Amino acid sequence: MNILIIGATSGIGYELWKHYTTKGNTVAITGRRDEILQRQIKENPGSTVAFRCDVADLLSFDTMLKDIMSKFGYLDLAIICAGVGELNPDLDLSTELATLSVNVNGWTNVVDSIYKIFEKQKSGHLVTITSVGGLQPTPIAPSYSASKAFQINYTKSLQQKSKGSSIVVTEIRPGLVDTRMAKGEGLFWVMPLDKVVKEIEKAISKKNKLKIVTTRWRVINWILKHFM
Repeated sequence: MNILIIGATSGIGYELWKHYTTKGNTVAITGRRDEILQRQIKENPGSTVAFRCDVADLLSFDTMLKDIMSKFGYLDLAIICAGVGELNPDLDLSTELATLSVNVNGWTNVVDSIYKIFEKQKSGHLVTITSVGGLQPTPIAPSYSASKAFQINYTKSLQQKSKGSSIVVTEIRPGLVDTRMAKGEGLFWVMPLDKVVKEIEKAISKKNKLKIVTTRWRVINWILKHFM
């Protein structure tokens, strides 16, 4: 398969890159840290194509996506892992707007652009990584929780749009995962990255509509939806 992972230099995206490059796929990866991208190419040069890109730079992303498609010609699977999340209880405006620039503006440009490629191809599998945090507003990171709520609802809209077509849209909704995105003191039920990624891999292979990872966070997700 030809696979694109947006945000593959750390966390979930990095682990998914390692998984898919060992399965005979060709994987295009993107991220903001060029030194990590270059290391990834060296680790797996036969199956990795890397592009430095900040999704908040819309024009840069559009140009990069054209380059990827010129190399691939056809895209089977795209996984959107790019995102930021900062604790901001003092509501520093620059922090709030920077989060929205990536998690809303940049993210929307990414998913729309890829969805249109799949429409043109008449097939494809789009995977978004959202968060259980999108179900619960938080005063210490308001733009993050709000942006994840946006992503959840936008993904649901694309799922409705894709009905009757050969386009599959999967939402992966993790709880707290042991990555650099998990910030703060006394974090509750932080999940080990390897366990989370294994569940994500299975959900993608099964083309699930929604996968909340892991089991304990499925319980939290249900509580938040029905009682909060």
